[in-house]
Amino acid sequence: MHELSITQSVVDAVCERAGGRPVHSVKVRVGALTAVVPEAMRFCFDLAVEGTSAEGARLDIEHRAGAARCRTCGGDFALADLILLCPCGSADVAVTAGRELQILSMEVG
Repeated sequence: MHELSITQSVVDAVCERAGGRPVHSVKVRVGALTAVVPEAMRFCFDLAVEGTSAEGARLDIEHRAGAARCRTCGGDFALADLILLCPCGSADVAVTAGRELQILSMEVG
């Protein structure tokens, strides 16, 4: 479960940035193509914040859909998974969204 190490890194970064102040909430953006399962990340978050300044904090997850642009036909299209194939049949595509894993904001007190 790679969500544990990812979530631990998020908690470490948030706690460092909070400078000892209590953290009430954290908002992250998770792209559909990152292979991060939001429910697993929530579970790991509750474990990772124990004993830190973020203990008891709420985790808000913003989901980002996958998208790509075809270099052959020039069309933009949605990606539901990592099968990088344009509806025109070309595999010459550039992913434009869905690989994000970002801390968007945090609320400290």
